[in-house]
Amino acid sequence: MRTRPLKVALLGCGVVGSEVARIMTTHADDLAARVGAPVELAGIAVRRPNRVRAGVPAELLTTDATALVKRGDIDVVVEVIGGIEPARSLITTAFEHGASVVSANKALLAADGAALHAAAVEHGVDLYYEAAVAGAIPLIRPLRESLAGDKVNRVLGIVNGTTNFILDKMDTTGAGYSEALDEATALGYAEADPTADVEGFDAAAKAAILAGIAFHTRVTIGDVHREGITEVTAADIASARRMGCTVKLLAICERSADGRSVTARVHPAMIPLTHPLASVREAYNAVFVEAAAAGQLMFYGPGAGGSPTASAVLGDLVATCRNKLAGTTGPGESAYAQLTVSPMGDVVTRYHISLDVADKPGVLAQVATVFAEHQVSIDTVRQQGRNPGGGDGAAVEQGAGGRREGGEASLVVVTHRAPDAALAATVEALRKLDTVRGVASIMRVEGE
Repeated sequence: MRTRPLKVALLGCGVVGSEVARIMTTHADDLAARVGAPVELAGIAVRRPNRVRAGVPAELLTTDATALVKRGDIDVVVEVIGGIEPARSLITTAFEHGASVVSANKALLAADGAALHAAAVEHGVDLYYEAAVAGAIPLIRPLRESLAGDKVNRVLGIVNGTTNFILDKMDTTGAGYSEALDEATALGYAEADPTADVEGFDAAAKAAILAGIAFHTRVTIGDVHREGITEVTAADIASARRMGCTVKLLAICERSADGRSVTARVHPAMIPLTHPLASVREAYNAVFVEAAAAGQLMFYGPGAGGSPTASAVLGDLVATCRNKLAGTTGPGESAYAQLTVSPMGDVVTRYHISLDVADKPGVLAQVATVFAEHQVSIDTVRQQGRNPGGGDGAAVEQGAGGRREGGEASLVVVTHRAPDAALAATVEALRKLDTVRGVASIMRVEGE
């Protein structure tokens, strides 16, 4: 074993960073055995050095992150501070001074991954980021290496634990969105400001990274269609249950049928209870991969948290240290395919649309006509009348020509597969009908 240690600089010492520091310190001998040389934590950049951090050597703390990565003797920089700046500048500075980088920064990689990869290649160093997507679940490396000889056609996954916890509670306990969010916050699954999670920004960044790797095409977060879960209601959950489905926030990356383009999107969707992703509960993550030769693969496990994310960081750290010893680098960006990233309007799927309508003769016929005019085929229609006192009447399954009289009604239409643009035009036309009081919800149906 080489006696000179490989030196590591750690940027950030929060939930993940402190766990990385703890494991590096307490498992130093194991890491050395796996790498083939001692691995030494040489410095930790923090914003508040006086904060108590159990198990973290105080003498390693510094507030000058730039000086730390510029030292010249640093072999690997581990970046877990998040955000765009100063993370981007610190990473590029590390490259310039000969250090490889291990990052968990999904936002930066989704926004500027191509430039970072180019900088790493220019300086002959590594950029690894397994921890940026799905925490401890090995996903980036299987896509980038194990499936490198295969053709991935689709990646479908639950990549945000907070939203999965909320939707799971709404489904299993009957809780409303706000109530489920409060529980997620109390248990530490949701941040004080949950916007990045519940509005889909976190999942969209991960979708961009996954699509880029799976399809060998540059995909940024700006290419990803994004919808959150804040508009999902108890009625949506109940409708999904009646269809034998559950509701999940899904990240979906697909190759087109002709193989010339890809799409990437994040939105809530109904999936059949028979689909493997339907059984993913609480704050767990799971990603379903469909490849031409390998077939269907599923990766499952904890997608966030200090220890799981640190596990992924340390796996990358071992890989980059081994490369340093061997005088080589691992696989970089693979964007040879240069496929077109298509807009959301080109996506073809099924839809579940809930309408508030006047319960009188001819309403269903009018609605069916609008769908037909926009070439969106109806699979089923479900109408539920409302009593004058506010209670709901009995629900009935019926064709597009049926009707119930007596005030107002809720009309649920489930379509066959159709382009998203056609569905959007259909909904816009429905809103203009005098008999349609409002479009209560629109949700896609996936995984069939």
